[in-house]
Amino acid sequence: MSRNLILAAGAALAVCIGGSALTLAQNAGQAQPGGATLRPVASFASIANQRDRSVALFTEMGKVLTHPRCMNCHPATERPRQGDLRKLHEPVVVRGKDGHGAAGLPCAACHGKQNFDPAGVPGDGHWALAPASMAWEGKTVAQICEQLKDQNRNGSRDLAALVKHVTTDTLVLWGWNPGKGRQPAPGTAAEFGALMQAWADTGAACPAS
Repeated sequence: MSRNLILAAGAALAVCIGGSALTLAQNAGQAQPGGATLRPVASFASIANQRDRSVALFTEMGKVLTHPRCMNCHPATERPRQGDLRKLHEPVVVRGKDGHGAAGLPCAACHGKQNFDPAGVPGDGHWALAPASMAWEGKTVAQICEQLKDQNRNGSRDLAALVKHVTTDTLVLWGWNPGKGRQPAPGTAAEFGALMQAWADTGAACPAS
């Protein structure tokens, strides 16, 4: 291993250690309640108008989409946020070309394939930021809805592919198993998936802007 590679590896390790300390400090003392609940799909059956029911379903989904577990990785800038208070990520990291961090400090330098609770570092096999085209930060639930359906921005996914994405992608599912010191996303992954399927089945209508 060349001297430059050794120095780079050492620098990355130092950043990770420092970042772990900051993460633990940010999480310390913060109340982490169990998270909000989600209404079951059956509870929307009383809404006779299909479009209104579809809008109501997506509005319920918005509890998850605007929660820190989702929003932190869908930032409006090149920097992710972290924690339930959505502070800018420390140490300073950026999106990079493919969402996996900048050259020399990729996400995988600190984030492993699973949560590492002793250091408070979350993890998943493909830890990354969402594409810039899917930035949700600062947007309304209505705007996020339109964005989700736009195949020019959502990775060319139709509704069936969107449902598959939120029910099988391990990074999405991480939102309900975020590790020590983080509030999980509202409800359960299964409940959210059922809401999205019902929303798609009722025409995937979006709330008014």
